[in-house]
Amino acid sequence: MRKLIYSMGVSLDGFIAGPNGDIDWSAPDEELHRFHNRQMREVGAHLCGRKLYEVMAYWDTADENPSAPEHELEFARIWKEIPKIVFSRTLESVGTNARLVREGAGEEVARLKEQPGKDLAVGGAGLASTLIERLVDEYRLFVSPVVLGGGTPYFPALDERIELELVETRTFGSRVVYVRYRPVEAGR
Repeated sequence: MRKLIYSMGVSLDGFIAGPNGDIDWSAPDEELHRFHNRQMREVGAHLCGRKLYEVMAYWDTADENPSAPEHELEFARIWKEIPKIVFSRTLESVGTNARLVREGAGEEVARLKEQPGKDLAVGGAGLASTLIERLVDEYRLFVSPVVLGGGTPYFPALDERIELELVETRTFGSRVVYVRYRPVEAGR
């Protein structure tokens, strides 16, 4: 069974975007970007909501910029190759190597997890919030040393708490701390 991985940059106070939607504070330096590149190579498909899909559209043509740093060109090539599944009720169409799903995110993701292949990544708080309580197998947070005081939270309000165990941690030169958690299995 494939794992569903929820991975995002997050402020110390738990937000993936500031009060006005700003994400400039989370831009990765070269070291962190290369780490993201390695992780992205391990993904079989990337699941996006409309907002994240539109933000990530930049990477569809980023490799056409000859002055871009190599680590960004590498990410653009990786991103273009990964199949995207976009969950949106408002988009009319999606680009190359992407498929649009309008309804039933939970059912579609459960079906995808049953298929053979590499793990699945979900990005964006809106879509992830519909999957967290029953489908996310791993949480990967890139905690930036900034307090935003409000914005879009990484975790939605939950009906029940989720017990987690720490699997991995790493601190980057940029002072970003990577933490990887998975839900504690019942009876452990």
